[in-house]
Amino acid sequence: MRIGKQEQSYTAIATSDEDSITVRGLDLCDDLIGKIDFTDYFWLLVLGSRPTREQRAMMDACLVSIAEHGLVPSVQAARMTLVSGPEAWQGAMAAGLLGMGSVVAGSSEIAGRYLAEIIETAEKDGVDLEAATIESLKGLKAARKKVPGLGHPQHSAGDPRANRLLEIAKGLGIGGKYIETLYLLAKHAPDIMQRPLPINVSGAIPATILDAGWPLDALKAVPLLARAAGLSAHLYEESQRPIGFIMSHKADLAITYDGPGASDPKEQKSAQG
Repeated sequence: MRIGKQEQSYTAIATSDEDSITVRGLDLCDDLIGKIDFTDYFWLLVLGSRPTREQRAMMDACLVSIAEHGLVPSVQAARMTLVSGPEAWQGAMAAGLLGMGSVVAGSSEIAGRYLAEIIETAEKDGVDLEAATIESLKGLKAARKKVPGLGHPQHSAGDPRANRLLEIAKGLGIGGKYIETLYLLAKHAPDIMQRPLPINVSGAIPATILDAGWPLDALKAVPLLARAAGLSAHLYEESQRPIGFIMSHKADLAITYDGPGASDPKEQKSAQG
């Protein structure tokens, strides 16, 4: 993103007048409403052109794979915000989206930029992707950093969502340097990092959608849009069957005070049963 003095005052996305609304050069009412599905429209809005059949299918698959992830912290934040202000869905939705950081959901962008960094290094240094991948992994090992896009605390044998996305990409004929680099990471990381590191969904999403033609700088939009759908489900359920205060109460019971004046935490824990 360019930051600094702005010298142009234009947008190529939309305009309107007394009689019409134009989006990316198309009449909203005559050309789009009722004639385009939302995934196509998402692609059109961001890139200015409709996706191919393969691009649409890959984007659909990525959005579905990441839309719902259970009661992760960002979802809990959204539900507890709604129960505190039932009239403010927008605030609860914002709370959930703001909670999508480098650990939850935002990890797709981190993995995508890591893949791009390896590809750029290989091109700049004039080495093949495998050599650049191995050197990058050694650097992560030395710095004691995790490998973006690999590993999962629950799916230690392999993330089924990642496997499915990569299968879909292969079936659609989608391939390129991003997917190639991801497979190279999965090939060499276990030996270099000395632990099992299967490809996870945060690695598969950027690899497949970037090779499909989605821009790197708009990568974060994919999990954001997907999670908005998942959050909508949680917020509707919260409005019908609230659990926000239950979660808050359980959190209070689970945390032991150890500040000034507290007795020994071990004694408190045993006293609580």
